[in-house]
Amino acid sequence: MNNKQLSPQQCGELLDVLKARFNKNLHRHKGLEWANVQAKLAVNADKLWSLNEMELTGGEPDVIGYNAETGEYTFYDCSAESPQGRRSLCYDRQALDSRKAYKPENNAVDMAAAMGIELLTEMQYRYLQELERFDLKTSSWVKTPADIRKLGGAVFCDRRYDTVFLYHNGAESYYAARAFRGMLTV
Repeated sequence: MNNKQLSPQQCGELLDVLKARFNKNLHRHKGLEWANVQAKLAVNADKLWSLNEMELTGGEPDVIGYNAETGEYTFYDCSAESPQGRRSLCYDRQALDSRKAYKPENNAVDMAAAMGIELLTEMQYRYLQELERFDLKTSSWVKTPADIRKLGGAVFCDRRYDTVFLYHNGAESYYAARAFRGMLTV
């Protein structure tokens, strides 16, 4: 079996978790029906594998939208705080390689790619925060514009004082309370 493929039992268990989360959080996807989402997932085993990776690392993925033009559903990490299994990561491979000491185990960009997902952009992060309040105690790396990254920086967001903030840091930095939130279209 391909290592990026779930067993039938794993598929069933994941679909049960996703369905329960979908039904518990209808405010995130008004007007959408689980049966349509599940039908789309049934023919996209690779996407189901990526959703499982999001789940295993604590992201609690949920549907946050539907694009009628493409017929795609969008999933974001919807865990209350940044995903536990993706914390203490610097921003990207270049940042990881530049560290001389106390290197983290991985970086956000490579980990997202290995999971088959993308980091949220600042705009996507702000949209997520319109659905409910996230990252009240943690922060999340977001996709950094190339001009900022070229100068050695990276950006992250969080929510404090009932406001969503965008901050900067050296891309090589990492903290126990910072992870990344991902997105996947199916």
